[in-house]
Amino acid sequence: MLEIKDLYKTYGKFQAVRGLNLEIPKGEIFGFVGPNGAGKTTTMRIICGLLDATSGKVTVDGINALKDTRLLKSKIGYMPDFFGVYDDLKVTEYLEFYASIYNITGAESKKICMDLLELVDLVDKKDFYVDNLSRGMKQRLCLARSLVHNPELLVLDEPASGMDPRARIEMKEILRTLKGMGKTILVSSHILPELAELCTSIGIVERGQVVVNGTVEEIMKKIYHTQTIKIKVLDKAEETLRILKEYPDLDNINAVGDNIVEASFKGDDRYMNELLVRLINNNIPVVSFNQLDGNLEDIFMKVTATLEE
Repeated sequence: MLEIKDLYKTYGKFQAVRGLNLEIPKGEIFGFVGPNGAGKTTTMRIICGLLDATSGKVTVDGINALKDTRLLKSKIGYMPDFFGVYDDLKVTEYLEFYASIYNITGAESKKICMDLLELVDLVDKKDFYVDNLSRGMKQRLCLARSLVHNPELLVLDEPASGMDPRARIEMKEILRTLKGMGKTILVSSHILPELAELCTSIGIVERGQVVVNGTVEEIMKKIYHTQTIKIKVLDKAEETLRILKEYPDLDNINAVGDNIVEASFKGDDRYMNELLVRLINNNIPVVSFNQLDGNLEDIFMKVTATLEE
């Protein structure tokens, strides 16, 4: 759906984006992660045809995004990080105005706008003035605005910015619904745990480049050479430690709590299964046996710290 090759954006001597490469398949929710000034918003605006690139190639569903900007805008819905609104507009008037930009008017416009208000749970606010909505409601309305022309790709710049926890949960559920409808979504956020929960893949952006991308699990394997398992037993913790220390390719074997043991390994799922079978065959009363998931914040800190060295 989206392919970026060797993208550059230069302001004088400053390179905001430098040789960025990225590919997002259709139907994915892709998380764009990076500190302020990393080049996320600049890249998003180039994708949407709102900013000229210095060089490179951007393709959206086969469309040259750097040249065919008029056709491109029918394919993309863009939600900026700043909510803009004209004075004295009600919620329905706001959506119908944006629908008219795409030549959607009359009964068709009214139906689409009501359907979108239902999607973002704002039907009961349809006659409210936009200025009187809460921050979370404005963000949901802005998302609805980006959907009036039924785009295939959504580019969302910090959609949960400034929201309270409840509003962020509601936004996540809406995005999952849109994925279920077949939309491809590129979303940036500084709330890293929520991106990890929501996105099928992520890309970490630093100094205008995507320095690593993939699923959280794939990135963990790229930057960490081992994985950690956590084993809880009913008893026999000492015997569990002895068995683990005799097992090949296990390191950092430690008791970390009452009847809880952790160890690091380089194997795959088959390796974990064999280890579990070994424990059970030795009559170890295993209560739980889990691989510890990667933490997106830890990954981000590890990747960016490596770049600074």
